[in-house]
Amino acid sequence: MLTAQTEEDVMNRQRIVAGYDGSAEAGAAVRWAVAEAGRTGAALHIVHAYQPSWTVAYYDGVSAQAAADAETLAEEKLDDLVAHLHERHAGVQIVATTVRGVPAPVLLDAAAGARLLVVGNRGSGGLTNLLMGSVSQQVATHARVPVAVVRGDSDTGDGPVVVGVDGSPSTGAALALAFEQAASRGAELVAVRAYSPPPPSVLPLRMVEASEREALQQSLTGWAEKYPAVKVRAVLALGRAAQVLVGASRTARLVVVGSRGHGGFTGLLLGSVGQQLMHHAECPVLVAHRPD
Repeated sequence: MLTAQTEEDVMNRQRIVAGYDGSAEAGAAVRWAVAEAGRTGAALHIVHAYQPSWTVAYYDGVSAQAAADAETLAEEKLDDLVAHLHERHAGVQIVATTVRGVPAPVLLDAAAGARLLVVGNRGSGGLTNLLMGSVSQQVATHARVPVAVVRGDSDTGDGPVVVGVDGSPSTGAALALAFEQAASRGAELVAVRAYSPPPPSVLPLRMVEASEREALQQSLTGWAEKYPAVKVRAVLALGRAAQVLVGASRTARLVVVGSRGHGGFTGLLLGSVGQQLMHHAECPVLVAHRPD
């Protein structure tokens, strides 16, 4: 572990926070996070939130020992992980912290002010047949910073960065993250706008398509000038947004979406497109939360 002073110095830098619980999915998330830290020059803060087994902690006579054993096990897991990461990523500053508490609130607190929070799609808790763990769902829903849910093929690969564009208030945040990711990776950016037209008797398809294409181009206005080195491809797709983006994830290295689009209820913190991607995408998903 790093000294308290060194840890404080690292925590004051722009940092990436990654949740870890010993599961294979969390391990993939940490590997993705350390690669992101190395590419962007950020520090990496690995947080292991642990709780003693409730079946043991229920009994007062053994709860103290159970808590001590859980803390020791958590620290041993982190020590091994950090040693391994230092061997492979010597240039990345890494802080590892064990915290006794409920994982989702612990991670949300730790990520306050961070540039990015990274989690696996499913941790060591819960049922093995769940596609996505409750911790990942809670974190992606309630975070005030961008959240990367690492799932599917988490290798960098040579695919594009795909971003969903729908003109909602979240689109700007999603585009900002997507261009930043594409620039740092030297990747092509594919901006996708999906639409479901009304019946031809209401409005001709060509008119709807022209309107949607114009809206897509307007959303991209100014971004090419800000990121001239990023190759941009605008794609207009017929169909439901979630289905279109899940399909695009098969060849992408990353899919970026806003926290909430035009569909659904405005009070929802995370839209249905983001939720479906976090359950079914075949590559990591980056959810762009607006600052407010």
